[in-house]
Amino acid sequence: MYVDRSTLRVRGTTYTRYLLRESYRAEGKVKHRTLLNLSRCPAEEIAALQLALKHKGDLSPLVNVREALVLRQGLSFGAVWTLWEVAQRTGVAAALGRSRAGRLALWQVLARAIDQGSRLSAVRLAGVHAACDVLELPRFDEDDLYANLDWLAAEQPQIEQRLFAHRYRQQPPQLFLYDVTSSYLEGTQNELAAFGYNRDGKRGKRQIVIGLLTDQQGRPLSVEVFRGNTSDPTTFRAQVQKVAGRFGGGEVTFVGDRGMIKTVQIEELAGEGFHYITAITKPQIERLLQQGVLQLGLFDATLAEVTPVAGPRYVLRRNPLRAEEIAASRQDKWQRVAQDVAQQNAYLAEHRRANVAVAQRKIVAKIQRLRLSGWLRVTAEDRRLSLAEDRAALAEESKLDGCYCLKTDLDPQQAAKETVHERYKDLAHVEWAFRTCKTVHLEARPVYVRRASRTHGHALVVMLAYLLVAELARCWESLDRTVPEGLAALTTLCTSEVSLSDRLRFQRIPEPCPLVQQLLAAAEVHLPAVLPHRNVRVTTKRKLPARRKTH
Repeated sequence: MYVDRSTLRVRGTTYTRYLLRESYRAEGKVKHRTLLNLSRCPAEEIAALQLALKHKGDLSPLVNVREALVLRQGLSFGAVWTLWEVAQRTGVAAALGRSRAGRLALWQVLARAIDQGSRLSAVRLAGVHAACDVLELPRFDEDDLYANLDWLAAEQPQIEQRLFAHRYRQQPPQLFLYDVTSSYLEGTQNELAAFGYNRDGKRGKRQIVIGLLTDQQGRPLSVEVFRGNTSDPTTFRAQVQKVAGRFGGGEVTFVGDRGMIKTVQIEELAGEGFHYITAITKPQIERLLQQGVLQLGLFDATLAEVTPVAGPRYVLRRNPLRAEEIAASRQDKWQRVAQDVAQQNAYLAEHRRANVAVAQRKIVAKIQRLRLSGWLRVTAEDRRLSLAEDRAALAEESKLDGCYCLKTDLDPQQAAKETVHERYKDLAHVEWAFRTCKTVHLEARPVYVRRASRTHGHALVVMLAYLLVAELARCWESLDRTVPEGLAALTTLCTSEVSLSDRLRFQRIPEPCPLVQQLLAAAEVHLPAVLPHRNVRVTTKRKLPARRKTH
């Protein structure tokens, strides 16, 4: 006789049922019959029945409870349980599966949200959190987590497809956002590391390139890691193939930043029957102005639209705030050059043997470095330098300040100009996802792995953790609490370990403090009354060095 527990998720709601069952043998086979449905019983009664069945051969541990009862502080429970329920609600847990590898991967995702670090630190974290009890994990160490990254890389297409199917059961999305970023590496041994255009401004650092495909709301659907010297457009073909093959295809529109969707990429999209929304560069805008396709006065309208007889459609406007920022930046650069000119003039006045041509070359180099040479020049007269502005050239250079132009093959019946503009602005969701994953909370850097497969697995872990963090951010938006603050408060909720004669153990969940209750209620998380004690203690193979810095 035993208590059978099963969890089922139907239309976003999780149902748990408990049955009292027994096993018997018939016709040489082991069969099971249900004796009683315990689903409506309180959790305390179900736990008591489980304990009684566990010790049905010897009930002595349940006698003289008061004398044998020992209470100890248990493991941290609140953060793990909350993230676990959110992982079930968002489909992350189902996408990873119930296998040992899937549960290890889920712990890596939860650990990334709780405290960012290496696989070694994730094992240490499991030693103080109830990870093994909540996720029903056996003993593991850092080598198991590193191998688990290889499993994640191999299973990534299936995991992403299951996650996509869970989120879009009825109607798949018709619009996808895509952008790339780079992440520099501290070491040099990563198999994907290479020198390239470093968006982090870290000169002399190898990097990897990360592409993120999301839906219209900025919820990640797929992540991919490329070599650090891969250009942005080169990464685009893989995303088109994913949407066409893995995510159902259909009437799809891709939204990408300028420099992402170019002629080759547009042809690839057309070959799949897809549409696009992107922006064009400033030289392309100037070329269209010269050809008469666009007129400069259109940028001053709230939102203008140009639809040529043949060719793509253009949506354009001028952002006055951005125009002011560019003008202020240009003025700031001019001030910096003027300060250098004043310093050089002071030096020339004090040192009569100083070479004026040398001082002038320094200012010219400064002007070129700040990209002001189109309208600003320096002259020398009587050992004194002065700046001269070309007003006509300055007006020509600043005429497109704050101007941008969107390009799309969608006709006005498919999407109005306001819709095209709003969809392009949705790329800010992807930028926020990158910011959260790289620096704000999840801190994808340092990568801590060398193999290409494990780098792919690490990126997938960070993406799945972002889904949980984004869901908690949505739930706690009205509480004036950031996700790190909320998770830090939840880690203070620990179990109370109950021991009877050192042979019977379970973990009682105490009543949370008001703040934790508020966080749990906002996240729609319900705590159990008791938690089984699996008595699994994880330890790392690698120990801290005996001689290490203490401060």
